[in-house]
Amino acid sequence: MVYQPAAGARDLLPLDVEKKRWIEDRLQQVFRRWGYHRIITSTLERMDTLMAGEAIQRQMVIQLQNGEDDELGLRPELTASIARTVVTRMAGVTYPQRLYYNANVFRRTWESRHNRQQEFYQAGVELLGAGGLLANAEVLLLVADCLAALDLQGWHLILGEAGITRSLLSAFPANLQDKVRSAIAHLDRITIDTLPLSDKLRDRAQIILDLRGPSADVLQKVSSLDLDEEQREAVNNLKSLVELLESEKKFPLILDLSLIQTIDYYTGIVFEVVNDTESQARVLGRGGRYDQLLGLYHPQGENIPGIGFGLNIEDLYQVLLSTQQLPQATPASDWLVAPETPSANALAFAYAQKLRDSTDLVRVEIDLGGRDAEAIRQYAGDRSIAQIAWIKADGSPTIESLR
Repeated sequence: MVYQPAAGARDLLPLDVEKKRWIEDRLQQVFRRWGYHRIITSTLERMDTLMAGEAIQRQMVIQLQNGEDDELGLRPELTASIARTVVTRMAGVTYPQRLYYNANVFRRTWESRHNRQQEFYQAGVELLGAGGLLANAEVLLLVADCLAALDLQGWHLILGEAGITRSLLSAFPANLQDKVRSAIAHLDRITIDTLPLSDKLRDRAQIILDLRGPSADVLQKVSSLDLDEEQREAVNNLKSLVELLESEKKFPLILDLSLIQTIDYYTGIVFEVVNDTESQARVLGRGGRYDQLLGLYHPQGENIPGIGFGLNIEDLYQVLLSTQQLPQATPASDWLVAPETPSANALAFAYAQKLRDSTDLVRVEIDLGGRDAEAIRQYAGDRSIAQIAWIKADGSPTIESLR
C-alpha cells in the first residue's frame, strides 16, 4: 500500500519550507514596520461565524461535526475569524487596531482535476476601527511595500469600489439584480444581452461592464452617469484616493468599477493584486473595505470599520521561482561535533551547547556514532558543514575546517 497525504493536501519538504519562510519573513518584517501585530485565530470555526453576512458560500467550507451537533468548518479565509475575535475577545481596546496574520486556510473545490488543492497559505493584514481616505491609502501602500520587499516586478493593482458598483445596480429590478451582479462580476456580456431588461438598463449594464481602464477615463465615464448626491460623494472620495496613490507612484493602477468580489461583506474599495509577467495573469492577493462585518459579531451590533488584504503565498512562490531569489538549498549546519571516544560523549554535548549559546544563530549537529573518521568527514562534506569539532576524552576540541 502506498500512503499519500489526504486529497487536496500536500507536504512541504525542508527546501519548500525554506522558500515559503523566505517570503513570509519578508512580509512579516514589512507588517511590523507599519505597526501591525500578529494575531492567531482558531482553525476551526462555527459555521454561523463563517457564514455571517453571507461572506462565504457554504459549499466552499470543509465541514466537520462535533459531539454536540454543532456545525463546524475549517476557515476558508481569515477576515471573519479576526472580526469575531476582535469584538468578542478585545472589548475596550483602543482603535485603530493593526493586526496581521500568517496562516493556512481551507477551501473545498469542485473542479474535476484529481487531487485539487484545498489547503492554502495566506499572509495579510486587517486595519480595524478606521475609515476614510488615509486608512484606505495605508492599506494599499502597504501592499506595495510588501511586494517591494520581495523585489517583485511586473505587477499592477486593480481597484474597484463595491459601494459605488452596488448603488449603480440598484437601478435594476430587484428580481434581476443578483443576475446582473453575477454577470458583471464574471464579465458576461451574453447574459446581459439575454436578460429581460429595457434598452436603457441594458445600456447601463454594458456601461458598468466597461468601467475599467486608466483612472481618469473611468472616473469621467462614471461621473457622466445619472448619479444621486450620495453616489457623487462616493465617486469624489474614490477620486481623492486615486490622486493620492498616483502621487506616490508606487505601482501601476487600473480602475475597475466592474470589479465585484464574490464575498458579499465588502462595502467600499475592493482590489486585486495581479502579476502580469506571465502569459496568463495570476491574482496574487485580494482585499477591500468591510464596514459592517464586525457589527454582525458585536453583542450590541456596533459597526466598526475595517479594511484588509490577503496575499497568496503559493502564488507569490510560483512567481518568484523564476527570479532565483528564493533559497536554492536548505541551510547547512555550521558545526559537526564528534566525540572521539564513548567517554567523550557527555563532553561533546556540552561543547555543542556552548556553540549553540552564541548570540548569533549557530547550527550545530552531534555525530551519533557508528562510523569512522573518514565517514564522518564524508557526511560533513555531503551536508556542506563548515567545521568539525573532534572532542577528546578530556573535553578539549580539535577543530577541522572543511572550507
